[in-house]
Amino acid sequence: MKKILGTSLLLLSLAVFGQAKEDSIQFSKISIEILNKGKAYTELRDLTKNIGHRLSGSAAYEKSVQWAAQKLRDAGADKVWLQEVMIPVWERGRESLEIKTANGKWKSLKMLSLGNSEGTGGKDVSGEIIMVKSMEEYEKLPAEKVKGKIVFFNYPFSQSFVQTFNGYGDAAKYRVNAAALTAKKGGKFAIIRSLSSAFDDVPHTGGMRYEEKVDKIPAVAIGNTTADDLENALQKQTITAKLNSNCGMKGEKLSHSVIGELTGKKDQSVIVVGGHLDSWDVGEGAHDDGAGIVQSIEVLRTFKNLGIPNNHTIRVVCFANEENGVKGGIEYGKVAKENKERHLFAIESDAGGFSPRGVALNMEDLRRKEIQSWKHLFIPYGAYDFDEKYSGTDIYPLHDMGVPTAELMPDSQRYFDIHHTEEDTFEKVNRRELLLGATVMTQLIYMIDKNW
Repeated sequence: MKKILGTSLLLLSLAVFGQAKEDSIQFSKISIEILNKGKAYTELRDLTKNIGHRLSGSAAYEKSVQWAAQKLRDAGADKVWLQEVMIPVWERGRESLEIKTANGKWKSLKMLSLGNSEGTGGKDVSGEIIMVKSMEEYEKLPAEKVKGKIVFFNYPFSQSFVQTFNGYGDAAKYRVNAAALTAKKGGKFAIIRSLSSAFDDVPHTGGMRYEEKVDKIPAVAIGNTTADDLENALQKQTITAKLNSNCGMKGEKLSHSVIGELTGKKDQSVIVVGGHLDSWDVGEGAHDDGAGIVQSIEVLRTFKNLGIPNNHTIRVVCFANEENGVKGGIEYGKVAKENKERHLFAIESDAGGFSPRGVALNMEDLRRKEIQSWKHLFIPYGAYDFDEKYSGTDIYPLHDMGVPTAELMPDSQRYFDIHHTEEDTFEKVNRRELLLGATVMTQLIYMIDKNW
């Protein structure tokens, strides 16, 4: 009996070892294929230089829809289609922010209106600036101190967090809520210190929200250097600001997410890999999120080029409208539910094209532990962190339906230097880092397709 048991354990160990070796070999094949023949970097150059930034509702976004559909066909997708989605249309238009200096002259400041902000209708709106450095400080201000004023929320991006997404999350409430908070107390418009980890003067845009039954007043962002200068000036004298902005919402329009897939050989259960095709209307949308788009297409291309027989359907989704509405992600989840499609897993790349450090896993513990047990296979490719518990914005509707979701975790140290700015250009992306991210995503999808 002992001999039989011992033989069984030996055979089991040999089988596990053999399986691990087979997976390691496949991981190497995927890496070699992508690092040598991957097209993500050249495709990102094409997207950013020939189309540029791609705000939802813009002509450039519509051009990128056709671009993505063609790239998916070129990559070997069995099927490519456009998924209709109604998206909000926001336009920036001309804008300026000035302050009156001690000598009575007006000085122009670098600024960007926040996304979805209403403007001034092309008229000058001016008033005295009051500064607060925290939500708590603002909440203590009586309404009569705010009425008719401009509120400057001067809350710095915390440098204490090693994971810069934590610093971003900590400061984001000021961008999202500044206009509504200011309006509730009768202020004319809000200025925020940009959500930036850099020590420069580059303003960062990004989404904000209004509240029902509260006036829709403008909100703008200034860079860190300007914010410091403004703080110093306010400590010495009264400062008047003047805003002129033509931005605002222009209703809705019909647009599309772009979808391509390799049909499953075993069944039609779906594994989603994706990013968002839109970007803000500054820079080129290279890291946010052109990188995620070309990495996702690279996953499909690699399965096709290596002849990996995918058991389940591998579906690339280039989501519409993540930046100022998430309408593409919401519509995808709605259609998936209506069609009763079985989704096994979904991963998004929306944290930049830097070197991969791991994958955040937003799922039940049993599935998380299974993926964590594969960590040794990923370590040679620089991915070691599988402990975080979150996933991409576009795939949250799938997560809410019970689908295990995840997000690629690149090195985050430089991301919020350029996030939502004119600095987010193709030149900021490194080829090998971008392709390594695509490698890790392909390796993970290979393991899930094989084992789930």
